[in-house]
Amino acid sequence: MPHLLFEKHKPLLAQALVAIRKRGYWSPYAESIKAYGDDAIEEGRSAFEAYRDAQFYLDQPGVIERGGSEISPYGLSLNISYPKCGPDALIVAAKAAMMAWIKAGPDTRAGVCVEMLSRLNAHSLEMAHAVMHTTGQSLSTAFLAAGPQAQERGLEAVAYAYREMKQVPETALWEKPRERHPPLRLEKIYTIVPRGVALVLGCSTFPTWNAYPGFFASLVTGNPVLIKPHPSVILPLALTVAVARQTLKEAGFDPNLVALLVDDSDAPVAREVATHPDIRVVDYTGGPVFGLWLEENARQAKVFTEKAGVNCVIVDSTDDYPGLLKNLVLSLSLYSGQMCTTPQAIFVSRDGVKTKSETIPLDQFERDLSRALNTFLDDTPRALEILGAIQSPTTLARIEASRELGEVICESRALRHPQFPEARIQTPLLLKVDVADIPAYGEERFGPIGFVVEAETTLESLSVAERIMHEQGALNLLVHSTSGPIWQLAEEISLRVGVALSFNLTDGVYINQAASFSDYHATGANPAANACLIDSAFVASRFFVVQSRHPA
Repeated sequence: MPHLLFEKHKPLLAQALVAIRKRGYWSPYAESIKAYGDDAIEEGRSAFEAYRDAQFYLDQPGVIERGGSEISPYGLSLNISYPKCGPDALIVAAKAAMMAWIKAGPDTRAGVCVEMLSRLNAHSLEMAHAVMHTTGQSLSTAFLAAGPQAQERGLEAVAYAYREMKQVPETALWEKPRERHPPLRLEKIYTIVPRGVALVLGCSTFPTWNAYPGFFASLVTGNPVLIKPHPSVILPLALTVAVARQTLKEAGFDPNLVALLVDDSDAPVAREVATHPDIRVVDYTGGPVFGLWLEENARQAKVFTEKAGVNCVIVDSTDDYPGLLKNLVLSLSLYSGQMCTTPQAIFVSRDGVKTKSETIPLDQFERDLSRALNTFLDDTPRALEILGAIQSPTTLARIEASRELGEVICESRALRHPQFPEARIQTPLLLKVDVADIPAYGEERFGPIGFVVEAETTLESLSVAERIMHEQGALNLLVHSTSGPIWQLAEEISLRVGVALSFNLTDGVYINQAASFSDYHATGANPAANACLIDSAFVASRFFVVQSRHPA
C-alpha cells in the first residue's frame, strides 16, 4: 500500500518528472517573500535569534561534547553550540536504520523526501537569516539561494533518482519455452539497494544549494546520510538535519538515517570519515586541493566533487554595449564573487570592442567597465544588497595580495553597513593583465577579483581561454560577439572542454545563475567538477539492483 506521504506529494513529483524532461522554466516553490506571509521576515529573524547564545538540540547517538564557533560575516557572534558525535556511532546507527528504508521502496522514499522539502520550504525565511549570518549573503540572496532555489535543486534530485529507480520493474515473470516440455517459469523480484552510508561535506558559501542535490539523491535511493557542515557555517545544515529527522520519525522511520557530524577547524574529521570503509558515497563542494584529495583517496566510495575553475568571458563585439557593461558589473558583484560560477578572466582584443556604430578602443573599454562598476556600487544600499559580506577573512587577504598581479583599473574598497558596522564588505578588485601573464589570471582567485586580459585578437582570446579551461576547469564560458564564425568557434571550444556556454547576456540573466530543472550545473568533463548537477549519472550510481528468483 502506498505511503500517505507519497500520495500527498504524487502530483508535485509528477510535475517534477515532466520538468526534468522538458527542461523549461518551472519553479515549484514560491520565490517571492510576500508569498510566505506579511510578517515572514520578522518571524524568520525571531526564529534565528532564538538559536543564538543557545544549544541546538538534536537527539543523536554518540554525543561526545558540544561545539561550534560560528561568527557572522556581519560581525555578530552567534554562540550556538551543537552536539559533537563520534563518527563511528553515527555510522553504526545509520547502518542499523537502513534496512527498513530499503524495504520501503522508491515510492515511499520519494514521498518522505518531498515532505522534507515541503517542510524546509515553510522554514525558508528562518533559513534565510541563518544563511545570511553564516555565509555573508544579503537577506534577499540568502532567501532565494538557500530557500526555494535550494529546495528546487533537492526536488530535482529526487525526480531524477525516482525516474531512474522506476525504470527497474519490481517483479517479472520469466518464461522460457522448451520443446516437448512445459516452459521454464521463474518469478523474479528486483530491489533497489543503496551503496551504503553517504557523506555530504558542506561548503561555506552556499551550504544548502550545494548540499541538497547530493543529500536528496543519496537519501531517496536508500542511502543514510551524514551531513558534515563547514565549521564556520553549521546552522543552515543543522536546521536541515533537524527537519529531516523529524520528518523521518513521523513517517515511521528511524531518524538516524540522517545525522549531523560537527567538527571544528582545529580538529577536522573530513579526511578520516571520508575514507572510512563504511562510507560509500561522498559529495563535496569546495576548493580543488581537498576535492582532488578526495578523488584520489576515498577509493572505497563513489565520490562526487564540484571544485573550482576559471570562468572566462570573451568580449569581441556587441549590439548592446551598455547592456554588456551592466551585465558584467552585476556578474562580478553578485555575492562579492564568492560563487563557483563568477566570471574571472575577461578577454578583450587589442583591436577593441566592435559595436553597431563604432569600435570601442581597449583602454576605453577598461575605463568604461571601471566607471560602470563604480557607478553601480556608489549606490550604497544597492551595493550592500548585491555584494553581501565576505564569508572568510582569508578572502579579504586574497584581495589584498592580488593587487600585485596586474595593473589596478578599479580599486577594491570597503563599505560600511549601517546596521552591521563590523561587517566585512568589499567591492570588486579589477586588474588588467597581458594575455601572456597566465600565472596571474589562469588560476581561480576566489572572491571579488576580476581580470581584463589583453589579447592581440579574439582568436587568441578563444585559444588561451580554451587552454586555461582545459587545464584548470571552468563551469561557464560567456561570449559577447555578433560574428557567426566566432559563435561557431566558441561552440566547438565548449564541446571540447565540456563547459556551459552563453552568448550575449545583456539583460536579466547572468553567467552566475543556474536554473533548476533547466540548466545542467557543471558537466564533469573538465577539472572544475567530476559530475553534473543534476543528470542521470549523478543519481544512478548511488544504488544497485539486487534480484531474487524462484519457480513460479
